[in-house]
Amino acid sequence: QVQLVESGGGLVQPGGSLRLSCAASSTSFSFAGMGWFRQAPGKQRELVATITSTGTTNYADSVNGRFTISRDNAKIMIELQMNSLKPEDTAVYYCWGFRGINYWGKGTLVTVSA
Repeated sequence: QVQLVESGGGLVQPGGSLRLSCAASSTSFSFAGMGWFRQAPGKQRELVATITSTGTTNYADSVNGRFTISRDNAKIMIELQMNSLKPEDTAVYYCWGFRGINYWGKGTLVTVSA
């Protein structure tokens, strides 16, 4: 069974940047859609950004203009460039992939704090 593995989380000051990566455990398995969701303490998981296999992107209003999602179809990999980070961006970020069913990574913690 294919797995999604995230990396790149950590602690950053407000206004700073981080880059998250997510790679599938098998490059012989492709996803129709991939993206990032996040879940802050005490809140529901929410969409951050998604990207289709043809490169069409979708962003939550709260991150539009600050975050950029990209995808490498050959490597079955996505990245999320996060700029101008705010304390309210603090959350566990989950990689997501869709191919008939939803696939989820285990998550990586992003903490934005002075």
